[in-house]
Amino acid sequence: MIRPRLRAAGLALLLVSAAPVALAQQASIYPPALPAPLPAIPDAQDVAYPGVIGLEVDATNLTQHIFAVTETIPVAQAGPMTLFFPEWLPGNHGPVGPIAQLAGIEITADGQRVEWVRDTLHPFALHIVVPTGARELKIRLEHLSPTTGAQGRITMTPEMLNIQWEKMLLYPAGHWSRNIMVRPTVTLPAGWRFGTALEPDMKSGDVQTFKPVNLEVLIDSPVFAGLHYRQIDLDPGGRSPVRANIVADAADSLEATDAQIQILRNLIVQMDRLYGARHFDHYDFLIAMTDKLGGIGLEHHRSSENSVDPAFFTGWDKHLADRDLLSHEMNHSWDGKWRRPADQYVPNFNSPLQNSLLWVYEGQTQYYGQVIAARSGLLTKQQAMDSLAMTAATYQTRVGREWRALQDTTNDPIISQRQPKGWLSWQRDEDYYSEGQLIWLDVDTTIREKTGGRKSLDDFARAFYGVQDGDYAPAPYTFEDVVAALNAVVPNDWAAFLRARLDADGPQAHAPLDGLERGGWRLTYTDTPTDYMKTLYAELKRNDFTYSLGFQTGEGNKIRSVQWDGPAFKSGLAVGMEIVAVNGQAATADRIAAAVTAAKDPAVPVTLIVKDGDQYRTVAFDYHDGLRYPRLERIVGTPDRLGDILTPRAR
Repeated sequence: MIRPRLRAAGLALLLVSAAPVALAQQASIYPPALPAPLPAIPDAQDVAYPGVIGLEVDATNLTQHIFAVTETIPVAQAGPMTLFFPEWLPGNHGPVGPIAQLAGIEITADGQRVEWVRDTLHPFALHIVVPTGARELKIRLEHLSPTTGAQGRITMTPEMLNIQWEKMLLYPAGHWSRNIMVRPTVTLPAGWRFGTALEPDMKSGDVQTFKPVNLEVLIDSPVFAGLHYRQIDLDPGGRSPVRANIVADAADSLEATDAQIQILRNLIVQMDRLYGARHFDHYDFLIAMTDKLGGIGLEHHRSSENSVDPAFFTGWDKHLADRDLLSHEMNHSWDGKWRRPADQYVPNFNSPLQNSLLWVYEGQTQYYGQVIAARSGLLTKQQAMDSLAMTAATYQTRVGREWRALQDTTNDPIISQRQPKGWLSWQRDEDYYSEGQLIWLDVDTTIREKTGGRKSLDDFARAFYGVQDGDYAPAPYTFEDVVAALNAVVPNDWAAFLRARLDADGPQAHAPLDGLERGGWRLTYTDTPTDYMKTLYAELKRNDFTYSLGFQTGEGNKIRSVQWDGPAFKSGLAVGMEIVAVNGQAATADRIAAAVTAAKDPAVPVTLIVKDGDQYRTVAFDYHDGLRYPRLERIVGTPDRLGDILTPRAR
């Protein structure tokens, strides 16, 4: 306690004894780090950019995963100009544009090289000086798709590719993206076919040019292309085309049965019956049945990017993990794309987004994604209820609520940018998705209770999203708009209702499970998992002991999650450790389960040998409550509102 004080005193003595000149030299005598101000980045103006940008993507280098890009940008005058690489990406909710995958940038004007300088404060901006007399800039660059998953999401394989335009272009700063027109062209490998929301224009061999669109629409209109391709009409004779454009690692993955195709068509019917209006003139599901292309589920106004298991069709009964993906992403055409939070309606792709309403944008979509999956047959009603039980159990034990409110998790895409977390139950993550789902179940059952079943959240959905049929222009909304629309369905203090669930934290805060019980069901635990959970976890290669020993394992008995303050946590276990033995035998999930069951005898411990890097240690659990898996239990004598919510709509 004394040494720091003596050290400080000694330093003070040296300063006092130093000559005045030496003291003067301690002042700031160095020039600024930057000898001149950075060039100004122009504010976005809502005026048209002169001319049409030409964007040509050569996507034929399959072996090296390289997209070669040539871009032609008209210019109206000489002088300073700033070019942006898109940084804030819609649907990603954060500043995650993969600028590190951009390489080989070369800019010329009339054959003359134009030097560029990156803005050191805004590194997604490049500054140039347009030469006198130049009428256009020619830009050549490469987008280097990752060649392994460790580098990022793979977007090109020998069988398929995914063109996301925002990764392959620069655009002029100083303009709203909706006022910058682009004519895109893509050269595909010989014989490949594609799906996209863009409208084809000219075709010459394997070179496809699309009709010009504004930059916002372009970035909202990706392409899936592949060697093995199938298109399915999901709304035969409908008022606007809805298509499934499917690419696959192998041709046999495309073999959907008539019953499966009918389920996909039911999805469109149930969406129409929910909303009524359509805010698209056509809609294209882009579906990759793959374990090679990087996984994705990303919404767009007239399309969606969906990566599913290669056995999505051919192994229907054993593959459930992707079953509500299509319904979730299509729902975003109404919620998130046509109607979008006002703080996400920004001028261009380098204007920061704010995520305050993601519990509507994503949470309500998570709710309706599962509801419509059940109504259409993508999930059975029982499977949907079993999935809901797992969600409810997750958030009943999400102890991070003690210090962090759900509302704050809407900042997670910016804070953590979807990086893995070691202590998810304590840190929380993007909980606005599935805890948001529980809040909207709470809202739905409250409306049904207050109106004696005459109204529901479906009435809100139709009034809020299902209006102005055929209108495609984005319609921003605020928290107050949501509250007003709910009050128009049934008067209530909805603002207080929602804020109590969004802002609650501290030891007294609890998961929003009231909607379950108001729906006629309660969360309970039994010693056997539901059929849905068994099938899902077999597919995902997971074993769940969260609600007993407090951990979950994956392949190789590696621990993939630990419940904060649970038995495993108190025993010093962490994500990444490996369980090598249980009660003296080589570890398997079945043996761990048997040991937990045997330990219902208070005299019997569960003993694990755990490998942590090069270290081994023995851990004994004083746990005797047996296996616990979540499921829903009917509350006798109450209305089955949840069952009605999941029932298909006849009109």
